[in-house]
Amino acid sequence: MGVWSKLRGAFTRDAQITTAEDLLAQARERRTGTGSVHVTNETALRHSAVWACLRLRADLVSSMPVDVYRRVSGVQVEVPKPPVLVSPGGMEMSMRQWLYATQFDLDRAGNAFGITTERSGVIGPDGRGLPARIDLVTLSDVTVRATGSQITEVRVAGKVYDPADIWHERQYTVAGLPLGLSPVAYAAWTIEEGLNAQQFARDWFAGGAIPIAELKNTAKTIDKAQAKIAKDQFKASVANGDLFVHGNDWEYKPIQSAAQQSAFIEAREFGLADVARFFGCPADLIDAASSGGGSITYANITQRNLQFLIMNLGPAVGRREDAFSRGLVSGPRYVKLNSDALLRMDPATRAQVLKTQIDSRTLAPSEARALEEKPPLTDEQYAEFDRLFGSPRTTPTTAAASGDSS
Repeated sequence: MGVWSKLRGAFTRDAQITTAEDLLAQARERRTGTGSVHVTNETALRHSAVWACLRLRADLVSSMPVDVYRRVSGVQVEVPKPPVLVSPGGMEMSMRQWLYATQFDLDRAGNAFGITTERSGVIGPDGRGLPARIDLVTLSDVTVRATGSQITEVRVAGKVYDPADIWHERQYTVAGLPLGLSPVAYAAWTIEEGLNAQQFARDWFAGGAIPIAELKNTAKTIDKAQAKIAKDQFKASVANGDLFVHGNDWEYKPIQSAAQQSAFIEAREFGLADVARFFGCPADLIDAASSGGGSITYANITQRNLQFLIMNLGPAVGRREDAFSRGLVSGPRYVKLNSDALLRMDPATRAQVLKTQIDSRTLAPSEARALEEKPPLTDEQYAEFDRLFGSPRTTPTTAAASGDSS
């Protein structure tokens, strides 16, 4: 029997497998009281750490150039990219926008979906033309039917599609499950705690920073009618930001704990780092306080970026490369996302690295200039170097002749 998984906004029915989500939903239903924030793919974005983590990862992945290669005699050779890796969404969406949108969905819901609306003449492994255009769809519009570990039917906004016409990427996979797990679902309690703290602060200051309190007449006992009049007058004054005028027989006594005593600020600060763990971002990279209290200095920023690439972002990039290589290019070709931009060094360090490679004969000067996006040196530039440094160039022929004469 097939099982339907609905990819709606609520974290209990997201683009992920339902076991943990159902348990969370049952726990929520057993709670008493109201006023808590219901965590969904959309409401989770109100949490600053969620937004920062998703933005950081999507920004970095979308900035990586997409290249296609094949191996010729064991050497990696770059080949032209198919249109789907240049403008995957047609003229309406560039590759960078497409990468950003899909990475954003993968990191929050574990899945990204699109409809193949155009195909090329190149036949893929399934005997059909490779995708030439993929129009992305909103997760909340997608419903998936699966039998075992196989997706058998996909509905987008109520319309049924053959799974072969759907572009589906997933991450945070579990054996036997056709959809990826959702970080938003599993981080729901932590996110909810942060959003509730936000709601508490919002409600606090929306009331003019006046906490729940007791208004007591110290001079006499009043009946319900008099109490209602006094209460209405006080509430009206507070709501309008006006003064409450009374005699010397009223005593105002706050009974709601102060904001500092409620520790909502501390709860929010702790939640930032906790959320960052769920979304694969070190807390310091989203300006959240870390438990170690350390700081990242400019001297080691390159190593920090390298650590982030290896430990956090690199595996996701590798999975995307595999998905693109299997589904978007043909034959022996494969796709690579160039992560050099993430490891960009400061000018002094970069110059030293290039010099070391040239001195060790692992990089030619012309290649180094190409990496710096500069054209090859001209004869006039060589002559200028000779005049400035007094070391004329030695050609291989001249060097050989000099060796023979000795």
